[in-house]
Amino acid sequence: MPVNNSDRAPDVTIVWHRRDLRIDDNPALEAVSQIADGCVVGAFIFDPAILKSDMVGGGMVDFMLGCLQELEQSYAAIGSKLLFLYGEPVERLLHLSQALGANRVFFNQDVEPLAIARDNAVKAALQANGIEVRGFIDIGLHAPDAIATQAHEPYKVYTPFWRNWIDKPKPAPCDRPQKLLGLPNYDKVAAISLPSLKDLEFSHAQAIAKSGEAEALRLLEAFCDSNGILRYKEGRDFPAEPGTSMLSPHLRFGTVGIRRVWAATVTASDRVRSNEEQIGIQTWRQELAWREFYQHVLFYFPQLADTAYRPKMQRFEWDENPTYFEAWCEGRTGYPMVDAAMRQLNQTGWMHNRCRMIVASFLTKDLLINWQQGERYFMQKLIDGDLAANNGGWQWSASSGMDPKPMRIFSPIAQARKYDPEGEYILQWLPELRGLTQAELLSGNIPPHQCKKRNYPTPIVDHNIQQKKFKERYQECT
Repeated sequence: MPVNNSDRAPDVTIVWHRRDLRIDDNPALEAVSQIADGCVVGAFIFDPAILKSDMVGGGMVDFMLGCLQELEQSYAAIGSKLLFLYGEPVERLLHLSQALGANRVFFNQDVEPLAIARDNAVKAALQANGIEVRGFIDIGLHAPDAIATQAHEPYKVYTPFWRNWIDKPKPAPCDRPQKLLGLPNYDKVAAISLPSLKDLEFSHAQAIAKSGEAEALRLLEAFCDSNGILRYKEGRDFPAEPGTSMLSPHLRFGTVGIRRVWAATVTASDRVRSNEEQIGIQTWRQELAWREFYQHVLFYFPQLADTAYRPKMQRFEWDENPTYFEAWCEGRTGYPMVDAAMRQLNQTGWMHNRCRMIVASFLTKDLLINWQQGERYFMQKLIDGDLAANNGGWQWSASSGMDPKPMRIFSPIAQARKYDPEGEYILQWLPELRGLTQAELLSGNIPPHQCKKRNYPTPIVDHNIQQKKFKERYQECT
């Protein structure tokens, strides 16, 4: 007797989105699109445990909501639907799978310790109910455990990691799905509409950059098809210049696939006319490798999320000084380069990477305040706040991480003179200092009467004195 296919329950796959808010170059979507005659439903879960964390801020959530709005439209355009849910992921995914009669759940993997624990719990619960679960490599070009030393151990130093990483073949971008088969109805699903920032109990006062997949691909094309990537080596260190790709928030939320990014660097190589231009591309690729190095070490050393890597720095005597910390947060330290960078962060949710190193060094080496306070503030303000990269950068700056030459102290005065020699960046974010001479602006010691006239603070600490204190404490905790 022939089977009546119309009475058969549809084959259903849920694609659980987290840090992959796009349909292009998406391994989980590519895998599910190859399943013949199967229905596909996207899902995103607003996890209250994450939203109520002190490592999440309103600007980041607002950027994410913009990405999700576009992703919802992208699903509708290719014939399916993106569902939004609120609650504990294991419970919500199990309920959703049962309501839809799902056969499988696909997702792209993460490297953060809590995310790994969450995903393992989801996998165990779904598999116990007969649902297939598959995770895919997406956050980096290589899985964090795919690169190892000759002794099959994780890398602890970037340079040998880079040499191994760059020699490995890079995967090609995944195909963009043109059409997906959605379900006829979703009556049994307790989904919600895309919430607003206010619904999620967030607010912010930042001018957030445009979000979404289309903007990410536009930025990638603009950077790699112009001279941006070719001149990256010399342009990346000057915050007054548009010398970076501005893709970091999009890499954080996965609105652009990392394989698509790599492919763009390959295409850019075809236009190279000099060794300097090739170095520009190679330097940007090294930054991509830094991103994966921090993922690699967080994967193997999850304790980094909570403590210093170097045991001696776990014993370091940090100061508790709320007044200094508040001045640093508000950009009122009396050091123009530091203050300009913090104002940029507070107003836009982004900060130039050179400036991230300057302000992190100042907080830890000048104010002698625990790097974890700065790490937390960055995560609350940055729209590209990523645990692995943020933690890695802060531990590098605080001399507590995996840097083989940990004792680095940045002079905010020397950094300003070298990387903002005309004071353009400083004046962009500290307009009250307009009218000062270039010498006054970059002196590190603006005359007190000029500070009073402009309601700008005199330096709250002496850099030379503070760096000596740091070095003394550093030696004491050896």
